[in-house]
Amino acid sequence: MTTGTSSSQPFAVAVDGPSGSGKSTTARGVARELGWNYLDTGAMYRAITWWMLQHDIDPHDSAAVGRSAQDPELIVSTDPDGPGVLIDGHDVTEEIRDPRVTDSVSAVSAVPAVRERLVELQREAMAEGPVVIEGRDIGTVVVPDAPLKVFLVASSQARAERRTAELDGRFQSSLEDTLTSLNRRDLLDSQREVSPLARASDAIEIDSTNLTLEEVIQRVVALVRERFASVKPS
Repeated sequence: MTTGTSSSQPFAVAVDGPSGSGKSTTARGVARELGWNYLDTGAMYRAITWWMLQHDIDPHDSAAVGRSAQDPELIVSTDPDGPGVLIDGHDVTEEIRDPRVTDSVSAVSAVPAVRERLVELQREAMAEGPVVIEGRDIGTVVVPDAPLKVFLVASSQARAERRTAELDGRFQSSLEDTLTSLNRRDLLDSQREVSPLARASDAIEIDSTNLTLEEVIQRVVALVRERFASVKPS
């Protein structure tokens, strides 16, 4: 197959950005339109965090979290039409959006043993076929040789409004609380020692503040078709 990229490069699109920037919905939309797999790495970190909380392990006790990093059985769907997360056979797709998880996931994500395990799982998933993979360290750590890297940004206010709407009343969280939580996560994720949130030097930045979801998706799809010559609509 001719892709317009080096045969040594992975058939992957890396989508990074801060929380609430639209990574998940954009990456899913792009994967759906292209007929590719989709991987939400943030859901993986949330699932591990949920497991730690369920087992009364303090998310801020990095040593305890590290000792238990290999214990949960984690399965994440790569189907953009049916994304879901199973941990120890339990569907936690909804539970991982709980504010308790949101407040603790940055601490768990900073533990090297957790990142090592999940990066390995993420790279295994990439071997299953062309994938749009999103997170915070995809273009810098997980797949630094991805032929296309996108870094999504948006204003703090826009991100908070989107995240609040996304929760759709499932959890009690005001816009102000969501904004505070997002700003806190931005700070923690960008300052952690292991795989901090950062834009890869060769990533294309897209500011989605004043764009609709469909406009962002189509911009990324256009970039994909420029980089991967053989990509056709599904």
